[in-house]
Amino acid sequence: MKTQDRPLDEDAAAIADFAEIADWRPIAGPDNDETGPEVVKAIVQRVTSVTDWQPWPLLPGQQIDDVLASWGFTTKRGSTIVVFPGLAFADARNSGWSAYEISPDDIPAAEAGLDQAWPAMLDLARKHLGEPDYVGDDSRPHFLDEWRPGAGVDKRHLAVWVRPGAQFHLFSSKPTRDPLTEAVGVTYAVYID
Repeated sequence: MKTQDRPLDEDAAAIADFAEIADWRPIAGPDNDETGPEVVKAIVQRVTSVTDWQPWPLLPGQQIDDVLASWGFTTKRGSTIVVFPGLAFADARNSGWSAYEISPDDIPAAEAGLDQAWPAMLDLARKHLGEPDYVGDDSRPHFLDEWRPGAGVDKRHLAVWVRPGAQFHLFSSKPTRDPLTEAVGVTYAVYID
């Protein structure tokens, strides 16, 4: 198993950017299977109407592909945020702890690494979002369905903050032998209603 453990600077910036949005309802769009330029333009319009995030620019001659259902934005803190009609996440690749190239024998070490990384990420999210509406882990007997049915599936840890029009989820992946989990880390996403 290989690991990386980097400072949480990118996550701190992105979580602060998410925390600034008090009401996600204006950003929500039809969460369906539609794709293409009109979907992307609508996302850009909704996001820029309530944030100061800058949409990724189109290069000269570039067209929005018919299969796209999301668009990226750059915040004043330098975060890269990708927004779908029902989801937003930060592209923070150089932040936090993760493990990869996990073998079946590495599962206990991966679990230990997640358990060690989780408190710092939870504290970071609390700093920007306040106390979570829910926090739990897979040691609890009803964890899989405790927050809502199936919310704990494939998770080792989960914390949820409810905001108007969205839920911010901080979570870690649960490493498993079968099927073999190849990579784990602590991450987060905003699920937009």
